[in-house]
Amino acid sequence: MPISGFPEWLPPQRMIEQYALDKIRSTFELYGFAPLETRAVEPLETLLSKGETSKEVYLLRRLQEEDPSARSDDQLGLHFDLTVPFARFVTENHGKLQFPFRRYQIQKVWRGERPQEGRYREFLQADIDVVNRDTLPFHFDTEMPLVIGDAFRSLPIPRAVIQVNNRKVCEGFYRGLGLSDTAQVLRTVDKLDKIGPEKVAAALVETAGATDAQAQACLKLAEISASDGSFVDRVRALGVDDPLLDEGLSELLQVVETAGEHAPGLVRAELKIARGLDYYTGTVYETQLVGYERFGSVCSGGRYETLASVGNTRFPGVGISIGVSRMFGILFGQNALSVSRSVPTCVVVAVPSDDRRGDCERIAMALRRRGIPTEVAPTAAKFGKQIQFADRRGIPYVWFPGAPSSGAAASDTVKDIRSGEQVEADAATWEPPAADLKPVVSAS
Repeated sequence: MPISGFPEWLPPQRMIEQYALDKIRSTFELYGFAPLETRAVEPLETLLSKGETSKEVYLLRRLQEEDPSARSDDQLGLHFDLTVPFARFVTENHGKLQFPFRRYQIQKVWRGERPQEGRYREFLQADIDVVNRDTLPFHFDTEMPLVIGDAFRSLPIPRAVIQVNNRKVCEGFYRGLGLSDTAQVLRTVDKLDKIGPEKVAAALVETAGATDAQAQACLKLAEISASDGSFVDRVRALGVDDPLLDEGLSELLQVVETAGEHAPGLVRAELKIARGLDYYTGTVYETQLVGYERFGSVCSGGRYETLASVGNTRFPGVGISIGVSRMFGILFGQNALSVSRSVPTCVVVAVPSDDRRGDCERIAMALRRRGIPTEVAPTAAKFGKQIQFADRRGIPYVWFPGAPSSGAAASDTVKDIRSGEQVEADAATWEPPAADLKPVVSAS
């Protein structure tokens, strides 16, 4: 019986996901990110200190726990993202790490959200982060979109657009307007796509102490969007001054211009982006797939200055996370991806008779040793049925062992069951075309 919010892919979908993970992992490593895996649980106190997540954390407890309702210092919860456990890992291991430390992490996370298409309670994320001791040069913020852009371009998915903002722009603007509770304003504006401008304006008046004019100014800032540096003049035209605003505009301009040079069309400044987690302090990213904007972001992250610290030493970082399950759940739901066969197998070795299964296994082993995915037919049925067995799963080749004859064995043959072509073959030397060796993932 399915459980809402806990997806299980069919084998063809899982092959597509694994293909994508291989491409993503390869891209991360091309940029010098090292692999890391952290534990699935963190102290509840740590999880609750990182933003509005208290309703989303899954607790971990034993079935026979004496008082499951009791709160204690050692209570554990499943992590809701990979950034918080990464920050904890850095503080515990900083003496063993070389800084700046670049890592990628591909793991499951858990959130007690309301399940919907592309949004799950258990899902896979693929993160990259860079952290440094004391200060982190800003050029790492400009690098993040380039890594993700390369990863997405390696996949048969719709074009991605990374929307970028800087919290310093927003906070400086709100401060320049005279709004003191900038964190509340950020949280409220972040709901713009969900509840619309009228309700956001009303919420700003009610929860952040804004006047109607201040609320409208916040909405005007959130309307600004540009794929080049023109957003700076549009912000200036709103007539608000603040040093933090100036700093944020300068940083955001660097991200947009760097991306424009290396990957035109990849990045767009989108001044309504805020991100809901409290630990972000500067650059923030959200990514949409063209044609799938209604589903929201499939890749997000940002800069954090104070998430990790030991004594007086801070470890600022910047990171971005691909919502792997989210992205592929959306694409699977729209039948946007396909795979050329439902199993990894390239060759089925036909079994002429049960007493020759040993010969067939030896042929299969010879092919496997050379990296050719091979299985032996399950029964010594008529060859027509063995060919059907391969065809139903999209396996392109059937191998027929040569019949023993007086003095020497007849040659083996291999048949491309798509074209019907059948040729003599030797398991020690035969190679399938490169395109047939592994299943091919493509856009539907």
